[in-house]
Amino acid sequence: MRLSIAFLVAGYVLSQFYRACLAVLTPVLKEELGATAEDLAISLGLWYLAFAVMQIPVGEALDRIGPRRTVGVLLALGGGGGAAAFALANGPMGIHFAMVLIGIGCAPVLMGSYYIFARSFSPALFGTLAAGVIGVGSLGNLAGAAPLAAALDAFGWRATLWALTLITLLVAAAIFTFTRDPERIEAQPGRKGSVIDIFRLPGFWLILPLIFANYSAAAAIRGLWAGPWLSDLHGADAALIGSVTLAMGVAMVLGNFAYGPADKLLGTHKRVAILGNGLLALALGWLAFAPDAGLTQATLLLAAVGFFGASFPVLMAHGRAFLPPHLVGRGVTALNLVSISGAGIGLFLSRPVFALASEGGDPVTAYRALFGFFLLPVVLGLAVYLFSRPHPD
Repeated sequence: MRLSIAFLVAGYVLSQFYRACLAVLTPVLKEELGATAEDLAISLGLWYLAFAVMQIPVGEALDRIGPRRTVGVLLALGGGGGAAAFALANGPMGIHFAMVLIGIGCAPVLMGSYYIFARSFSPALFGTLAAGVIGVGSLGNLAGAAPLAAALDAFGWRATLWALTLITLLVAAAIFTFTRDPERIEAQPGRKGSVIDIFRLPGFWLILPLIFANYSAAAAIRGLWAGPWLSDLHGADAALIGSVTLAMGVAMVLGNFAYGPADKLLGTHKRVAILGNGLLALALGWLAFAPDAGLTQATLLLAAVGFFGASFPVLMAHGRAFLPPHLVGRGVTALNLVSISGAGIGLFLSRPVFALASEGGDPVTAYRALFGFFLLPVVLGLAVYLFSRPHPD
């Protein structure tokens, strides 16, 4: 199992990299392919949409055939094929197509490791293990910042994408070769195994709005909008954008490791999620109030959004507590579907919000509206989550 988890974590490093790389690629793609920030918002939104749509079949596949074949095959065909398509892209449509393929390939990676945790370890350890995987996997987020900027300068963006194609195929082959599937569990007589049954679980629905909202801001800002914002309001070039987003990426790594054991200090997953997302809302509100207040403040606020926006593992652990054993695969992927859908929808809607706010010609007003847009669902999701049960009956 240790070797299984090691290669699945390597796959998740790639998943984090691909969702974060466009912020640094924005200047060169605009110059060489004419792809604007609004175009890349669509590309990244399509990545999240493809990722989200795949969660239901991935959940079925995990329960039926296990993580070895599910993750290994999809990462090779989708991730490797998508990276190759990106390297060959000649315009925004080519990038859109590549990001859809990469989203399909990355869709099962994290859930494969979560499935093993849920089936092979004590439920009390799930939150800590889940946070650990995301924390280590977030090294891909870091690689998509300053190291990617350095690679672009040294080798060019197409050569960099071809290298990523090879790396993705090698990781997929290792997962297919070395991962070991947990023993399959059949549903007990009289108990259904449909994904519909997951959403019928008592108390489950009150967790979903915050899961939908909590990752959207960090994903969109780190994955795309940090680049244009730092360039437009702070005069940052690609190297400086890479450095600032690297700070945000480090904060996201630290946040994941901090959220994992925090429930032991505060008593329940619910208390941890309320505190963390309350502080996330505060950071987003500050960004919306003063998006042009200086580079140092911008860096600190991005780091705060990254750190406090990393509550996905503790929310997953809260939701996991409601799942019966025979629905674990479909259950964790359903939770991931909600989270990734929130990120994808947020990215899609951020484009017209920003375009509408930009009509007056004032970039400060435009970015104030953008950050306010990401703040609103966090506040609404947190308001609903306050009424959730800390534990299932």
